[in-house]
Amino acid sequence: MAVFLTRQAFEELVAQVLETLPEPFQRALVNVAIVIEREPRIHHRRQVRARGSTLFGFYEGIPLPERTSGYGLVTPDVITLFQGPLCRAARNKEDLARLVRETVLHELAHYFGISDERLWEIGRY
Repeated sequence: MAVFLTRQAFEELVAQVLETLPEPFQRALVNVAIVIEREPRIHHRRQVRARGSTLFGFYEGIPLPERTSGYGLVTPDVITLFQGPLCRAARNKEDLARLVRETVLHELAHYFGISDERLWEIGRY
């Protein structure tokens, strides 16, 4: 079962997740843009090696721990959330809210330097 949300309602859902982040994490979000796209693009899929998997989000950039003093001179990192796959995977609005939160936190983990391998190890993948 899929959940239909307007773009605006989906953006509000993402904003709610970001507003619930603890203040130290909110302050640490520097030079990162969070964008919403309807579906993953080809370049997103090419960078994901798991064929046939559902892509809910994607992080592009240099993780915070790897940045040097000259990092501020580059374009922002980008966390992209894919509304279509998230809405199609959700059973209801509460489930969608959970999926969006998990996806935002997962992509933020990459921003903060936590790899997929480490997320698997700690049971957060």
